Amino acid sequence: MRLLPLLMAIASRVLDIIPRASQWAHNGSANVPSADIFTAKLQDTGIWQDAPILKGVTRFEPSPDTKNIMITGGAGFIACWVVRHLTLTYPEYNIISFDKIDYCASLNNTRALDALPNFSFTHGDITQPDQVMYALKVHKIDTILHFAAQSHVDLSFGNSYQFTSNNVYGTHVLLECAKSHGIKKFIHVSTDEVYGEVEEDDADLSEASILAPTNPYAASKAAAEMLVNAYWKSFKLPVIIVRSNNVYGPHQFPEKVIPKFTCLLHRGSKVFLHGDGKHTRRYLYAGDAADAFDTILHKGLIGQAYNVGSVDEISNLELCSLLLKQFGYDHPEDLTKYVAHTVDRPFNDRRYAVDATKLKKLGWVQKTSFEEGLKATVEWYRKYGSTWWGDIEDVLSPFPVVEGKRVVRGGEENQKQDKE
Repeated sequence: MRLLPLLMAIASRVLDIIPRASQWAHNGSANVPSADIFTAKLQDTGIWQDAPILKGVTRFEPSPDTKNIMITGGAGFIACWVVRHLTLTYPEYNIISFDKIDYCASLNNTRALDALPNFSFTHGDITQPDQVMYALKVHKIDTILHFAAQSHVDLSFGNSYQFTSNNVYGTHVLLECAKSHGIKKFIHVSTDEVYGEVEEDDADLSEASILAPTNPYAASKAAAEMLVNAYWKSFKLPVIIVRSNNVYGPHQFPEKVIPKFTCLLHRGSKVFLHGDGKHTRRYLYAGDAADAFDTILHKGLIGQAYNVGSVDEISNLELCSLLLKQFGYDHPEDLTKYVAHTVDRPFNDRRYAVDATKLKKLGWVQKTSFEEGLKATVEWYRKYGSTWWGDIEDVLSPFPVVEGKRVVRGGEENQKQDKE
C-alpha cells in the first residue's frame, strides 16, 4: 500500500505526452493523431533554446486557495504566454499545461519550462471526459484557465462542426468534470466577437451588452458562454468569463493576419487582404493580455465577466502599411506591389469595440503601444517564424484549410486576387 502514494507523486511530475493506449482504444481510433504528424510535433529541434522567454510583468500576492492550475490549450498562443508568466512569476503554484497539440500548437512554446519543478505538460483532449478527469485527479487541480478552442474565423466558415465540437462540447466536458472534481475557480476565455459587429459611431460595449455573434466561430464561443453561465447558476460552479480584443505577438501561429503577413513579407511575397481592407480591429500585445489574465485570476470576482480592451484600433489596410514599413517598404507604390485584395469572408464584421473599464478598476492597464509591440513581433518572426512550427508553406497560402491535424492549401478558385 505504501507504493500507491509514491506512484501518484511520480505520475503528477511526469510529462504525460501521450495519453494511455487504453484511453485511445476506449474513445475510438478517430481520436488517435496520425503518427507521423504527431511524432514530428514532438521532435525537439532546439530552436526554442535561442529564443527569449516572454511573459507579462504583473505579480500579485499568491492566493492561499490556489495551488495547482490547469491551463487548457497551454501549447497554443495566448495560453502559452499565461503558462510562462504564471510558472515563472509564481513558484508557489504548479502549472499544468493540458493540450492535444493541434495543428496550431507547438511544444516549443513552453519547452523552456520543462526543467522547472512547478511546470508539467499533459497531452489530452478537452472533448474526452476520461482524459480531463485523469488530469484533474492526478494533478489535484483546484483552478482551471480554459483557453483551448478552435479560433480561426476563416476556418469556421468551412469546417464549423469542429468549432462546435471543440468550443461547445469541449467546454461542456470541462464544466462537468470541474463540477465533479470540485474546482475552486474556472476562468473561461471567450472573445469580443460574441458581441457581434459594432457600428462606427456606437459606444464601446460593456460586459452587460447583448451577445449577437455573426460567424460560426463567435457563435460557438457564445454558446460555450451559455453553458458556463448555466453551471454558475445551476451548480454554483465558481466561474469567471473573459472577453478579449484581438491579441497579437510572438508565438502566434501564422494563420492570423499579423504573423502571416509578417512571414510573407519576410519572404518578399505578396499578402492577400480580404475585401476592401477597411475593416478595423483593436489589437492587444500578448504580454498585456498575460497581465490581464493574471489580474483576473487574483482579483476577479466569481460570477463576473471582464472585457480586455485595447485602445489601438487599426484597419487592415493601415496594418499592411505599418508592416510594410517594418520591412523598409515605405513608398506609396509598395502598397500596390505587395498587397492584393481577395474575395471577402461570407460575412466580415466591420469592427469590434469593448469597454475595459471594469478590468481597469482591478488595476490592469495596457502598457505596450502598438508601435512597440509590432516591432517586437516582427523581429521575433524574422528570426523564428519560418521554423518554429515546422513547414508553414501551406499555412501562408491565401485560403488554407485544415485536414485532420495538417494545414493544406485551399482551392485556388476562391482567391480572385486583383491583377496588377
